[in-house]
Amino acid sequence: MTLAHVLRCLFLLTALFAATGAGAASRIKDIASFEGVRDNQLIGYGLVVGLHGTGDSLRNAPFTRQSLEAMLERLGVNTRGFNLNTDNVAAVMVTANLPAFATQGTRIDVAVSALGDSESLQGGTLLVTPLLGADGEVYAIAQGPLAIGGFSVQGDAASVVRGVPTSARIANGALVEREIDFKLASMTSLRLALRNPDLTTARRMALAVNELIGLPTAEPVDPATVRIDLPREFNGNIVDLLTDIEQLIIEPDLPARIVIDENSGIIVMGQNVKVSTVAIAQGNLTVTVAESPEVVQPLPFANGRTAVEPRTDILVDDASDNRLAVLPQTVTLQQLVDGLNALGIGPRDMISILQAVKASGALQAEIEVM
Repeated sequence: MTLAHVLRCLFLLTALFAATGAGAASRIKDIASFEGVRDNQLIGYGLVVGLHGTGDSLRNAPFTRQSLEAMLERLGVNTRGFNLNTDNVAAVMVTANLPAFATQGTRIDVAVSALGDSESLQGGTLLVTPLLGADGEVYAIAQGPLAIGGFSVQGDAASVVRGVPTSARIANGALVEREIDFKLASMTSLRLALRNPDLTTARRMALAVNELIGLPTAEPVDPATVRIDLPREFNGNIVDLLTDIEQLIIEPDLPARIVIDENSGIIVMGQNVKVSTVAIAQGNLTVTVAESPEVVQPLPFANGRTAVEPRTDILVDDASDNRLAVLPQTVTLQQLVDGLNALGIGPRDMISILQAVKASGALQAEIEVM
């Protein structure tokens, strides 16, 4: 099997997967989220100690030197004015996601990334680092030994680096110190945010919620939002209601779209892609230039010398056996794929054809190039 056949089979499988998955019924829990119930990003600056000579060079990283001196002063050690030459310390940025409804004392994972010219964070320990939110308040404190996913080994004449030794994680490395105030039980109105905004999907979602509650309490506000006003007769637990809403099954509606990745030659088509009747000719112009110089010898006893005469052979192949093919108006995605594959072309040529068909107005779909 040639490479072209393999690529054609991969493209067909990708297109069929998109066709079967686009119209599949899904839970509201998987296609939308309740507004306000989300993670919050935290960030902090700290020091990693205990490195085996792979830390920041204090001469090239003045912020590491200043942080080290300030930390030692808080511990009662005065080092200002002295020549610090340690390479076992590295300045790092610490990031984390604070989950919704995280309470005090809950542990969360943190990611640690080198800020200076440290070569590796292997074997290091993060010192106490406050993690701040967007409002500047401290919401968590991180500390602990690092676990990296790579390593760096260096000798006199060679070195090996696997992964990224300057990035690390600490599982359960931060303690939540401040809670985000969000009173879900006292809310009288909820908003559902669609992950893929669409008017039809929002309307179907509102109809499903109204059928569950039995009253017209849900309405689509825009393609990305559905507002739910809790009825006055509702005296139950709001968590139970949200659980029931999350489990409702609806069929999301997506626009006709073709996603193209020109770097890798991947094409993904949605279920509703249609094409009108159009004629397509695909031909490749191949120009081959071959150099075959010839050595010319002089006749015996002649006053000549050996010379090299250039000889160039040029072959032009315009693939004249390719004919103009008619791609009929399609009804399903399968027929569209079969029609394009009938031309005997690969995915990369198919990208150009799809863009040309779109320019002609015969393709009823949106093309998105990654």
